[in-house]
Amino acid sequence: MRKAFLLVTVVAAAAAMFLTSQMAAQNPPPPIANPGKLYNTVKQKLLEGKQVFSFTQSTADPAGYCEKAKHYDFTWFEMQHSTLEFRDIEAMIAACPHVAATPMIRLPDAQEWHIQHSTDIGALGVIIPTVDDVARAREGAMWARFPPVGRRSSGQGQAPRIWGVQGVNYRQTINDNMLVVVMIETPTGVANAYDIASVPGIDVVIIGNNDLSSFSGYPQNSPEYQAMVTKIHDDTLRAGKIFGQANAMYATGHPLSKDAKFFQNGPSNDGWTPPARGGRGPVNPNAPPPGEEAK
Repeated sequence: MRKAFLLVTVVAAAAAMFLTSQMAAQNPPPPIANPGKLYNTVKQKLLEGKQVFSFTQSTADPAGYCEKAKHYDFTWFEMQHSTLEFRDIEAMIAACPHVAATPMIRLPDAQEWHIQHSTDIGALGVIIPTVDDVARAREGAMWARFPPVGRRSSGQGQAPRIWGVQGVNYRQTINDNMLVVVMIETPTGVANAYDIASVPGIDVVIIGNNDLSSFSGYPQNSPEYQAMVTKIHDDTLRAGKIFGQANAMYATGHPLSKDAKFFQNGPSNDGWTPPARGGRGPVNPNAPPPGEEAK
């Protein structure tokens, strides 16, 4: 009888421990109360309703990067259409870790290792291209944040050394400071825009303007194209997320400009203009990067 009693007691204790663990998993600890001003300054500006602009960094050039990054809201490190490696971006972020522009990386996909490399080297945001469905959006959101809200694992990169300063606990604050941006660039993505925007952990939905024109076959000045833009805009705002467009030409003078907040390229914060190539005079700060021109 005594053995049976002990067995029942052990089983009951194990069951209680299992139930407690399940309740903890289903009811994660609340977020840090009153985290204060975000060190991801571009996310802070977006939450304040401001438009934000970047410059595009496509080459390994720490000195050039550090100069340009003084003048913009964020850096769009280009890994989808360049030969940049993570070690290149790691070195550039380390060269001027607290420069004005928030470091963000456009990746070629939403794979776990790409996103975890990005976050471990100190990026405070990832941009996921060609998001057609909820599965890809969820993948992007999931790997970008630590548990309990995501599945990012603890790494040994330079990010905690860069952002965990002046008493900041990186592990406890980075989820709030991470910015996950998805790009809708195909008619399939347009059709699924509301479901994509509704994914928890997605902060911003932007239109890949040139590719949406390319995939749909409609020029950007056509009614059909503008109808797709309007649908993405409406669905994004209905889901409570931030709307943007890759091409900064839509920042002003467009019917949806007042609601568009996030852009690739665009004007600097202080009027600084990057030097032109080949001595052709100043670069147009509102010009899109190669491949994103309106067609």
